[in-house]
Amino acid sequence: MKTNKKELFYKCLDAINDKIDQYQNRMDELRESMENNDIKTDYDEDNKGEMLSDFEKNAGHLSEAQEQKEELSKIDPDHKNERIGFGSVVETKDKYYFIAVALGEISMEDGSKIFAISTKAPIYKELEGKKAGDTFSINDNEQEITGIE
Repeated sequence: MKTNKKELFYKCLDAINDKIDQYQNRMDELRESMENNDIKTDYDEDNKGEMLSDFEKNAGHLSEAQEQKEELSKIDPDHKNERIGFGSVVETKDKYYFIAVALGEISMEDGSKIFAISTKAPIYKELEGKKAGDTFSINDNEQEITGIE
């Protein structure tokens, strides 16, 4: 297999950590704005409601990102899989998939692209338990699994 599973694992971890930092920073900014608005006498109630809603939305995203990080931490990047399951890197003729957490496309150092998907993704149901040489169908397109790491 042409992928570097350890590099992929750390790229996913970096992507999640970046998301956590972004959500935390946005929440800190909103918290500061709300505290500053409480001091003003020309206080706008609608603005506070908007900020509170934005704060809660970011808190939800932060919680999801922290759950993703916890889930990702269960993967041993040195483990080689023979059958597709959580933590597998799957190679087909056209694409690579990392069965981990839903992060979408991850760009590798060599320029290749790998799709990080969760076990809740519909394609995972097609892949689960298969081994190299097996086929699966997605969008009426049959694909062969050429490698598993």
